[in-house]
Amino acid sequence: MEKKIAIIAGASGLVGTQLLMQLLADSRYGKVIAVVRKKTAITNVKLEQLVIDFKLLPGALKGLTADHGYCCLGTTLKTAGSKENQYVIDHDYVVQFALGCVSAGVTRFAVVSSLGANAGSANFYLRTKGEMEQDLRNIDFKALFILQPSILMGDRKEVRTAEKAAISLMKMLNPLMVGGLSKYKGVQADTVAACMVRNVNSEKGSVSIITSDNIH
Repeated sequence: MEKKIAIIAGASGLVGTQLLMQLLADSRYGKVIAVVRKKTAITNVKLEQLVIDFKLLPGALKGLTADHGYCCLGTTLKTAGSKENQYVIDHDYVVQFALGCVSAGVTRFAVVSSLGANAGSANFYLRTKGEMEQDLRNIDFKALFILQPSILMGDRKEVRTAEKAAISLMKMLNPLMVGGLSKYKGVQADTVAACMVRNVNSEKGSVSIITSDNIH
C-alpha cells in the first residue's frame, strides 16, 4: 500500500508537538510536512520542514502534494497582543492553511478548535473559533474533523499561569464530571492528537464535530 503524505501546521504547540511525533511514528505515512515559522529541533527521515511567512498562505504551499491535513494553530490574547492579532492566527491562518491544503490535494482534514465554539457567541474567543469552523465547512474536503476539547492538559513550553491553575483544578474535578458534565473534562494533548490521526485515517466522511467527552 502506498504511504500517505501528511501536512501539519502548529507543530510546535502543545497538541501539535504530540501530533507531529505520532505522525512520524505512524507507518501509514511516508512523509510529514511541517509548515513552520522557524525550524524545530526535531530531525527524522520522514520529516520535511517548510519555513514560511503565514501571511503568504495559501500561496506559500504552492507546489506541495499531500493526502491529509492537520491544523493545531492557536494562540492566546496575551501572546497575540490584541484581539485583532489573535483573530488572524486563530481564524485567518487556519482557513488559509486549509485552502492551501486543498490546492495540495488534501482530501481529509482535522483541526483543533474549542469546546463552546459558536460563530454567534458574545465571547470573542469562542466566536473566533466558531467563525473558523464555519469557514472550514465551506472548503471542499471529503472529510473534515473538528475537535472541540475543553481544557488541554500536558506539558506546555509556554508558561500560562492562569491555565496551569485551571489544569490543576481540572485534575481534581475530572473524576466528578459524569453524564452531561463529561464533555467539560480536561483532555490530554496526546489524546487529542491520537484522536485526530485515528479519525483522519478512518472511513468517515462529511463533517464530524468531536467534543471532549468523545476525544479518546
